Amino acid sequence: MSIDTTVFDLSDSAITAMHDLYRHFHANPELSMQETHTAAFILDKLEHLGLETFLCGGTGVVGILRNGDGPVIGYRADTDGLPMQEDTGLDYASTATGALADGTAVPVMHGCGHDTHITVGLTAAQLLAENTGAWAGTVVFVFQPGEEIGAGAEAMVEDGLWDRAPKPSVVYGQHVWPGLAGTVNISKGTAMAMADSWKVTVRGKQAHGSQPEQSIDPIVLGAHMVVRIQTIVSREIHPMKSAVVTVGTFHGGLKENIIPASAEFTINVRTFDPEVRDRVLGSLRRIISAEAAASGAPEPGIEEITSFPQCYNDPSSTEDVMAVLGEVLGEDAVIESPPVMGSEDFGLLAEAIGVPSVYWFFGGHPQELLDADEPVAGNHSPYFAPAIEPTLTTGVRAAMSVLLSKVGTGA
Repeated sequence: MSIDTTVFDLSDSAITAMHDLYRHFHANPELSMQETHTAAFILDKLEHLGLETFLCGGTGVVGILRNGDGPVIGYRADTDGLPMQEDTGLDYASTATGALADGTAVPVMHGCGHDTHITVGLTAAQLLAENTGAWAGTVVFVFQPGEEIGAGAEAMVEDGLWDRAPKPSVVYGQHVWPGLAGTVNISKGTAMAMADSWKVTVRGKQAHGSQPEQSIDPIVLGAHMVVRIQTIVSREIHPMKSAVVTVGTFHGGLKENIIPASAEFTINVRTFDPEVRDRVLGSLRRIISAEAAASGAPEPGIEEITSFPQCYNDPSSTEDVMAVLGEVLGEDAVIESPPVMGSEDFGLLAEAIGVPSVYWFFGGHPQELLDADEPVAGNHSPYFAPAIEPTLTTGVRAAMSVLLSKVGTGA
């Protein structure tokens, strides 16, 4: 006997409530690992629906919906915003502010669509909680903090997520992006890249600008490092492999006639293959150390800022998801795509307990916007503003169809 999915259709009032929920989260973003009010709001909603709840990993929230005997399924939504000023002009645009770890005050925006993810997750929880007669099993909803800095999944796992919640047989997740609203993009196997970010402190010797012979110039030294590391991908990685090395910041000195004692820059590395990752990171260390030695400078300092694991879609489970989504959204709306160079810590949730996971993207822009002369605003843009519909409804339909395909039938 199959599940009667018509009982999970969104009513007009449910759609209105979902839109209100989305506008609330969009207008009230919080920085990574600081999602205190967001977590409290989610907890209240889940408890009102009758789910078991607990905080995990600081500002992470777990909701457990037990509904008799049946499979245990995991579903994850991330909750953090970004330190950026919103420029969408929406009447529900964020005016929120926050503070970085060093105390710097910054504007905050849901510029990556996590407000969409929270809304979809809560709406799916509501539909399942209100229709327990139609299905059986357990769904574990994981509302994860700190995705933007690659800290939240690890924090939840280390805080005993899977010791405190039932262990699922599979974990699902999805992400809005600047594709066509109503469609889904999914990859088999590698879905997203690993990412490693470092801060490099170049150590030199300070001197007056008129006496360079008394210095070891960390700016010149750092510049040589920056140029040299750009040869790693072009000269050390096989042409059929993929890697990206980006130097995103470079800071050194306070005055034009003083050669400073140090400078610093940050590096971001994206790779799909663990062996390529090891090769790139090893080459970075070699070049940074060797350039310092060539300049007679002290050994540079290397500090890891973030590290994102590989996001891998189990091929068999992905085929099942694609078939289910094709039935619900239409076969033409489900697009098998190559992996993207963006990164996610989602995969760690399933990897920690050795179960498969599947992660997909759903579009957030109407066709007329995609057809316009100007390129559409993507994730992490101050102009990123997914169309509320059919984006939210697509996200909910996708989540519900995949979850219902795995749980048992009701009485």
